[in-house]
Amino acid sequence: MNIEIIDQISSIDRAQWNALITDNNPFCKHEFLEALETHNCVGSKFGWIPRHVIITENKQLIGAAILYEKYNNYGEFVFDHVWHNAYEKYGLNYYPKLTSAIPYTPASGVRFLANKSDEKRVFPLLLDAILKICEKINASSFHCLFPKGEIEFFKEKELFIRNDCQFHWKNDDYANFDDFLANLKPKKRKNIRQERSKVQKQGVVIRKLDGNSASEADWQNFANFYNQTFLEKSGTPTLNLGFFKSIAKSLPEQILLFLADFKGECVAGSLMFKSDTHLYGRHWGCSEQVDHLHFEACYYQGIEYAIKHKLQVFEPGAQGEHKVARGFLPTLTQSAHWIRDETFKEPIKHFCAQESEHVAHYIKQVNTHNPYKKD
Repeated sequence: MNIEIIDQISSIDRAQWNALITDNNPFCKHEFLEALETHNCVGSKFGWIPRHVIITENKQLIGAAILYEKYNNYGEFVFDHVWHNAYEKYGLNYYPKLTSAIPYTPASGVRFLANKSDEKRVFPLLLDAILKICEKINASSFHCLFPKGEIEFFKEKELFIRNDCQFHWKNDDYANFDDFLANLKPKKRKNIRQERSKVQKQGVVIRKLDGNSASEADWQNFANFYNQTFLEKSGTPTLNLGFFKSIAKSLPEQILLFLADFKGECVAGSLMFKSDTHLYGRHWGCSEQVDHLHFEACYYQGIEYAIKHKLQVFEPGAQGEHKVARGFLPTLTQSAHWIRDETFKEPIKHFCAQESEHVAHYIKQVNTHNPYKKD
C-alpha cells in the first residue's frame, strides 16, 4: 500500500478515480477537478492549492481525499471568520489550513473516496496522512465541507462537527409540475403560477441545453453573465470561459444550461449539474433585469427537470429563505473540523455546540412557514 500527495489530478488515472465516486457526483469527478486546475480556477492566485491524497495498492487506486492547502476562506461557504480573528488576536497564524471540499461549490458529496468495502481501512489512512501534512506545513486546522457519508467516521475520530442549513427541494414522486403545485398551500401555488405566467407574457423564451447542444456563443454569453454577477457584488469571478467549455465537453450529459432570450437577445443564464439522483443549481447571471426571471431560470425550470427525470433532490445552492415559498425546505448540512492548537480546541468545541443549537432552532422556526399542505 502506497500513500502519496499529488498537486495535479491529471497524474491520476481518470477511470480509477471516478470508480470511487458515489452517485456519479459531477463535482467530485476527475474531469471537473482537472478542469479547475487546467484553467487556473484554483492555485496560489486564489488560495486553493491542490494537495490531493491518494492511496494505491498493487498500482490500483483504492482511496483518495480531495484536498487543498488554503490561504483564505473564499469559496468555502462554511464561514470561519470568527476562528481566524481569534487566532490573530492571540498572535497566531490561522493560515495555511487544509480543506477537503469542492472549490466554490456548497453542494453535498463524497470528499474521502473509497469503495464501500474499503472505507474502514482507507478512511483512517487518509485522515492520518492529512494530519501529517498539517504538521509538516504548520497548518492550523483541517476542514471537511459538505461531506456525504463521512460524518460518522469524523465523529468517531472526535473531529468537531458544525451544523448549518440550506434549502432543498425533495421529489415526492410527482408526475409533473402541476402535481407538485397541487401539494402546496393555495396562496403559494397561486404565487408560483403568477410568477411563471408573468415571465411568459413578457415574451421570455427559455432554452434548455446540455454540454452537447450549447454552442460557443452560448458559453460566451453565460461566462459574461457569470462575471457580471460577481462584479456587481464586488466578488472575485474564479471560473472562466475555458473552464465552462472544458466541462461541457468532458461532462456533457451532467450539465444543464438554461438560457433566457428576451427581445431577440440572450439576457440571462442559469447553470446546473446533475448526478444520478440529485440536481445542483450553481450559477446565475443576467445582463437585463426581467421580473421573476431569476425564479424561473434558477428554481422552476430545475424543479420541472427533476420531476421529468425522476431526480430525488434539487440543491439550488447556499442560503436564501425566499426559496421556502417556492417549495424548498430547510435541510441540515454539516462539516467536520480538526484543530491543531490544544488551547483552541475547547473554545471551538463550545462554539460548534452553541451553533448547532442555533441552527436547530432556526430550522424549527423556518418550518413553521412550510409551504406544503398538511397531511
